[in-house]
Amino acid sequence: MHGKIFGAKPDTTGVMATSKVEDFMGNKVRISVAVRGKILKVTKEKGGWFTLDAGNGRTISAHFKSYAVSIPTALAGRTVVLDGIAEKEFLADDQQHYAGDTVKGKKPSQINANAKRRLTFEVSGMMVDK
Repeated sequence: MHGKIFGAKPDTTGVMATSKVEDFMGNKVRISVAVRGKILKVTKEKGGWFTLDAGNGRTISAHFKSYAVSIPTALAGRTVVLDGIAEKEFLADDQQHYAGDTVKGKKPSQINANAKRRLTFEVSGMMVDK
């Protein structure tokens, strides 16, 4: 499995740990980045949907840009290098839902501090590292 490529061969220059991505992004909502991290679970083989460990109990939901890519469930627990787009999604909290407010169109600084943030990753290429 080591060295096996899924999708395009990832650009491995400037690879960072998945635990550093959110801090690295700062106030940006989307960035193109290469990361190294451990796959916790393959949720759907077709389309390559999986969960990455982002450290401190956090996770990153990842999927391939191309739905044609399939990955084996055996990748769970493996360390991979990914290339793609990291994006922060803001999920409105209950109070905002009751008020009828949505998060779309607001700057991150305007969003309630209690709003849940989720990091997603659209993968263009992945290589099994360990």
